[in-house]
Amino acid sequence: MSQAKPRLQLLIHSYWPESTPPQRRWQRLTESLIADGWEVDVITPAANARHTPVEQMSVGAFTMKPQRGPAGEAVRRTPYLLLRNSRVGRFLSDAVSSMMMVPRAVAAPRPDVVLATVPALPVICAGWLAARLRRAPLVVDMRDAWPELAREAEVRAGPAGRLMEAAVTSVQRRAELVVTVTAGFAERLRGRGVDRVETISNGVTLEQIPQLEHRRRRAGELRVAYLGNHGESQALETVIRAVRRIVERGEVEVTLRLVGSGTQKDQLKALAEGCPAVEFHDAVHGEQVWEHYRWADTALVSLRTDWASFAWTVPSKTFELMGLGKHITATVTGEAAEILSHAENVSVVDSSVEALSETFTELARDPESTPVCRTGRRWVAEHADLPRLGERYSALLRTFLRP
Repeated sequence: MSQAKPRLQLLIHSYWPESTPPQRRWQRLTESLIADGWEVDVITPAANARHTPVEQMSVGAFTMKPQRGPAGEAVRRTPYLLLRNSRVGRFLSDAVSSMMMVPRAVAAPRPDVVLATVPALPVICAGWLAARLRRAPLVVDMRDAWPELAREAEVRAGPAGRLMEAAVTSVQRRAELVVTVTAGFAERLRGRGVDRVETISNGVTLEQIPQLEHRRRRAGELRVAYLGNHGESQALETVIRAVRRIVERGEVEVTLRLVGSGTQKDQLKALAEGCPAVEFHDAVHGEQVWEHYRWADTALVSLRTDWASFAWTVPSKTFELMGLGKHITATVTGEAAEILSHAENVSVVDSSVEALSETFTELARDPESTPVCRTGRRWVAEHADLPRLGERYSALLRTFLRP
């Protein structure tokens, strides 16, 4: 008689067919887990139109019947209502969706392990309740430095914010395991009483990342591409001001292409109004992502450097860009800067208008200053290839299985 496969229940706010960093990470990790013998039930809201290719929206629609994901996982959806595209609106939407996850999780087959992942904070609370109701160990997967990041973003104001911060900290301490993506945040958690913490970094499926060629360009011009979230954390307003300063000086031609969506996009468009050197594009998926990077001479990684928690934060696009081999301009600190140092074609810059405008100007003047380089790809292959990380995750989860 064959032994039953172990079962993981994954609570996540974004999943296939959406295209977001959490979705891409967990879809690939799920493939690794299933290949290692796990059954996986994904509890997730109906696909959000802002993050889903139009032709796939019907696949992610709400239905009580489980759908089969790309790796054979059972995807059990709850309704999703986007109240409004703002920080408060998203939080309330996530809170409502998370509450709906609990009965969906309880109705699913009994798991051996429950795993809840952020950045949608209420999902942690839903995971804790589902794990206790199903009498299963809870693993919390922390992509960002919560609740420190919330405090620095000044989202803690009011009783609801303070309650959420207390709830997140409580769940982190009570979980059987907390997994972080950076060693720095793991140490931070241990310092505040979280007993068991492991680090499994973000990464990419390297075989899906093309190796791009260098674009030949003339001296005096530079194309800069940013693909990602347009929120408070990215400090894109500083980048726009830097490009405006370059345009005013008129010494070189720099074009900034911003691709994506986020709560700050309208404000950023207003800031760039009247400046033809700044382009805005909607979020893209698949081959269109690579086309934007082929257009560019340097790819931008931007995080605020005045928030201490970002010293323990590594944007997921870091590994993607290192795999591409494109030149990278990065306004980051801490672990992100340390990882980028393993690629030879990276300019790490202070997050200021002066530093960015000077860096872009210098790069524009020298057509050979933005070469394609393979050293970053080799480092990713060894340290941040998601199939390998999935094997590590599976080994961690198996420690909770009953003999």
